Amino acid sequence: MSPSVEKKEFKSELKQILSLITHSLYSHKEVFLRELISNASDAIDKIRFNSLNNEALLENNKDWKIKIIADPKNKTLTISDNGIGMSKETIVENLGTIAKSGTKEFLEKLKDADAAARPELIGQFGVGFYSSFMVADTVSVVSRTAGDPSQGVKWVSDGQGEYTIEPVEKADRGTDVTLHLKDDESEFLEEWKIRSLVKQFSDFIEHPVVMDVEKEIDKKKTVEEETLNSRKALWLRSKSDVTKEEYEQFYKQISNDFNPPARTIHYTGEGKIEFKVLAFIPSKKPFDMMFGEIKVGPKLYIRRVLIMDHCEQLLPSYMRFVKGVVDCSDLPLNVSREILQQNPMLEKIKNNLVKSVLKNLEEMEKSEYEQYVSFYKEFGSFLKEGVYSDWTNKEQLSDLLLFESLKTEEKKFISLAQYVEQMPPDQKEIYFITGEDRETVVHTPYLELFKSKGWDVLLMTDPVDEFILPSLTEYKGKKLVAADKSEIPSDKEKEQQESQKQFAPLFDAMKAKLEGVKEIRVSSRLKESASCLVSDKDTMSAHMERMMQKMGQMDESKKSDRILELNVDHPVVQSLKKIFDSNAADTRIDAYSKLLYDQAVVAEGSKVKDPAAFAKLINDLLVQSAGL
Repeated sequence: MSPSVEKKEFKSELKQILSLITHSLYSHKEVFLRELISNASDAIDKIRFNSLNNEALLENNKDWKIKIIADPKNKTLTISDNGIGMSKETIVENLGTIAKSGTKEFLEKLKDADAAARPELIGQFGVGFYSSFMVADTVSVVSRTAGDPSQGVKWVSDGQGEYTIEPVEKADRGTDVTLHLKDDESEFLEEWKIRSLVKQFSDFIEHPVVMDVEKEIDKKKTVEEETLNSRKALWLRSKSDVTKEEYEQFYKQISNDFNPPARTIHYTGEGKIEFKVLAFIPSKKPFDMMFGEIKVGPKLYIRRVLIMDHCEQLLPSYMRFVKGVVDCSDLPLNVSREILQQNPMLEKIKNNLVKSVLKNLEEMEKSEYEQYVSFYKEFGSFLKEGVYSDWTNKEQLSDLLLFESLKTEEKKFISLAQYVEQMPPDQKEIYFITGEDRETVVHTPYLELFKSKGWDVLLMTDPVDEFILPSLTEYKGKKLVAADKSEIPSDKEKEQQESQKQFAPLFDAMKAKLEGVKEIRVSSRLKESASCLVSDKDTMSAHMERMMQKMGQMDESKKSDRILELNVDHPVVQSLKKIFDSNAADTRIDAYSKLLYDQAVVAEGSKVKDPAAFAKLINDLLVQSAGL
């Protein structure tokens, strides 16, 4: 060993971290290139800043670049920059120890965490450089500081606990980090791999990331320096400097969607935390949303460096349709998932971003209604999820909901605000009915009263509707009431009570013959039909029960008993009372009772227990009425 070469030991804490990096984080080894490129970019930023007061530091070299050099013959990968460079003292301080507070705590968390929970991005504590040892047997660093052409310095280590440092000559300022790759890591020398990693993690780095590429021009092979990153971080530019075409192209790039977005959200969040947002509200469901696993959250960047592809902490699940980028320079670089979950900054950014998305949807609904309707047809069910999961913004989300109604044309919508505005003075509540489709629910007997009064009823035919109703119990002080449940007001209450007394003996006899009926009573909602089944206000609707059965979540025995309502003005019910008054033991009472009940079952959209018996009973009545 030359006398000028010094051998030193890493500090004990760094030894522990190197061991963990080498043996515990192999599944994330590709991040090493991003870490080195980020360090090189920081070095260039520093020389640019320092040169403002001392231009001599530039040494007539302002051609900022980060160069990647792959040498398959020697199995080395070099990342070179013309940044600030490092002196011997700086290298010892930065590469031989970790002078950051909290390192011991970080170490303990690493030791205690499960493999899956260990942070994949460890640069927060100044150790991003050491991710190189995940792919390299030996790493050498040659550096020279700006403005000091007399001497460079070389640092070499195998990551096992020691390093050497010696003076060397280096013509240009900056730093060259050379990785002597392990035998099984040769893929990182391949051009396609380098391109893909730069594109994935460092595409928006401000400075060009370049590589010499062999090309064939006029049948002659030549080597040209090619820039691998786009450098176009649109979110860092002013809105006035970005064209519609640039926005659309960027959206398509990050979303895999061929359609232009419905809305572009581009702003800077200022205050205690400064961050940039470029987000998009789609107009159509992208392909991967229809057939793949839907990832939640925008891409998280810190100073143009991609930290996470989908940061779930920045958007609630129901806003998983939002695509975009958040860049926050105030977050510690390369924060881990574990640290992200505990970072209060993210919660503040999330609240800000959610409000911005909701505000844009409100603006779209008011000023571009047809476009909003088109968006709502694609993503309305997502907003409904928010009604029962996001209590903070439930009121705003409720304003965004759209429904078909009894009075709207098919595939036309009405908002809750419009519904309330159009309510007649004598209507005190918002009425709705759930079902599988419009055609089914508009013809049910449950709506006869509302049709006679001229009242509107919301038609909730989206399966999600049943799940939001427990959360959406009122709107603007108006209760939401199910048209097929028991709590329907009557303007003839006294007459109804009198009829209930008159028909009580018949109802008791019928109830004794019918299973699944807890009560029979005079109906205030039926005007044309003879019977219908309703649920108590606090029990599951028939539609919900059918959905639960289809999902295998409920069997027949757990269905709640229904209330059978009869229209006592209907000729069938009147005839049945006459038969009962004449002869309470008449066999027709049993048959007609079952027929009225099964008719009500069919009307609510359910299946009768014995279809053959139901059909036979109808046929027998047809024969009798025809005198055959």
